[in-house]
Amino acid sequence: MSITLEYAKEHFDDPAVLCCRAEAGTVLSEHNLEDPAIFDDLVDSGLLNLNGALTIGQVLGATLQETCDSLTPVSENIIDKVQETTANTTETVAEAVAEVPDTEQVMSVKRNVNSVGGTLKLHIGEGKEIDIELPLSAVTSPISENTAMECEQAIAVTEKQNDSEEEKDYIRRSLKKYAFPVTDVKIGEETSFEKGVLTVRESLVPEALESNALVVDVHMDVIRPENQKVYVNTMMDVQPIAVKKEGELGTGSTFEMTGVYMLLTGTDEDGLQTAEANLSNGIFEDNVFWGRPGAPDKDAFIIHVDVTIKSGTGMERPGPLASHQAMDVITQEIREVLKTKEYEDAAEERTYNEMERPGKAKVVLVKEIMGQGAMHDNLILPDEPVGFLGGRPNVDLGNVPVFLRVNEVRDGGIHALTCITPDTKECSLLYWREPIVERLANDEEIDFLGVVFVGSPQANTEKFYVSKRLGALIDVIRPDGCIVTTEGFGNNHIDFASHIEQIGSLGVPVVGVSYCGVQGALVVGNKYMDAMIDLCVSEDGNVEDILAKNSLTPEAAFRAVAMLKNKIAGVKVNAAPKHYNYNLIEQNEEFAREVYKC
Repeated sequence: MSITLEYAKEHFDDPAVLCCRAEAGTVLSEHNLEDPAIFDDLVDSGLLNLNGALTIGQVLGATLQETCDSLTPVSENIIDKVQETTANTTETVAEAVAEVPDTEQVMSVKRNVNSVGGTLKLHIGEGKEIDIELPLSAVTSPISENTAMECEQAIAVTEKQNDSEEEKDYIRRSLKKYAFPVTDVKIGEETSFEKGVLTVRESLVPEALESNALVVDVHMDVIRPENQKVYVNTMMDVQPIAVKKEGELGTGSTFEMTGVYMLLTGTDEDGLQTAEANLSNGIFEDNVFWGRPGAPDKDAFIIHVDVTIKSGTGMERPGPLASHQAMDVITQEIREVLKTKEYEDAAEERTYNEMERPGKAKVVLVKEIMGQGAMHDNLILPDEPVGFLGGRPNVDLGNVPVFLRVNEVRDGGIHALTCITPDTKECSLLYWREPIVERLANDEEIDFLGVVFVGSPQANTEKFYVSKRLGALIDVIRPDGCIVTTEGFGNNHIDFASHIEQIGSLGVPVVGVSYCGVQGALVVGNKYMDAMIDLCVSEDGNVEDILAKNSLTPEAAFRAVAMLKNKIAGVKVNAAPKHYNYNLIEQNEEFAREVYKC
């Protein structure tokens, strides 16, 4: 990925390598050069040899004498002349930028109230009620780097400025969820839900079969907690069963069945699994990483719907979409039965408040979702929680950023259609109980504004178009910090890096969250990617065919929020070691828990 002129000046003495194919006669500029931050990994992997490479300062403005492919080091024999590098040719860079990490950063977690940003407010009670606000950064000394030994002295990034009415936290809006426990699931003559026993009408199967012309077969069965040693085809999605009792998504009240989930699996009629690369077909019990937000609970009942679609349609958008549509026919009838229940029948009532916290750090969560088409798509804001009808595919929306309120996400505002590697995929169930959303929403030091969902297109031109739209949106919102997450790895890391750059270039502290490890190590980067959370928990750093293993967890959310607070406070985040090291992840979590006493 090419670099900017400003970045080129900062890396004037680093090796010059072409980022893409360049024709003979090209006058070299920053747009022709690759980011030096990724060179170490490329050299280690044998993809790059820097012997004889000139520096960026020596090649800017030179003319290429022959056509060269990408990742070609610029040497003296392929340009017309070596440029002079003197103090007059570039600006002095005050501080070197740390190398782009391919795993999580070690963090320092103490914050100093006398040194961090925020606002100094003075109120003059006499005269005309004059209020004066000054940035603390303008009147205090720079923060110093702190060590883990000082963790227990850490304090909040922001504090209540005063006890006046306008500074108190208040509720923007509320959502109530009512839990209805399921104690048994059967397949019978009609759908009913009485005394904890859910019966699903067997004749729903032919109705599901008729839902879409691409569906050629539907099978439904129940996987019981005591008998999970059953074969299933590759797992396409796990969904909660919930219905709006009152109001639209994110408001009013929602009824939810607990102890039961919908599981979608499938193949085409030739027996090809409906998945992109890695597969999770096999013994159900062995192929689920239990305890993850995106995986079903170990003691839950599973209504398993296996859909067969027409030959050759598994790698196209309509095929997987038809599978989801077929299962939703079954789920929707269960929703309608649940909706007939009364509030007093619920075993538990939970209230989800969207809080306004004046004076606290304003934070936005950016979630990059798949949008390359084929089987990479999602439905946004369906009519029912994690429903099908009414949902808008982010691909059809152009993958541009869509802002959802906090409770719209918590209320099933995303129906996941993505069929990527099973251990890194984010099932619909994960969005239903998204751990970063929960962490930010419940943190009294943070004013959580909401979640921006942005699709990841296939073409690079579209990626950068979408990323710039994200930058424009963040520029208008002007939060104090952002967390950017992405599902999976590889192609979508291009826009993931661009999103972080767009946000970081605005002066907004940003933390990135992704599966990296070894197999997904970042090969793109920029100077704003200095604080990364790695979701990999595999010992060898590679993906595995186990549902949800290397996906988002409450522990990863905890580290991400802690690291963002550090960046907002101005605490230095140390560069990560060059290679994947799971021990570092555990160490960072331990540091964060020491600070936040949990």
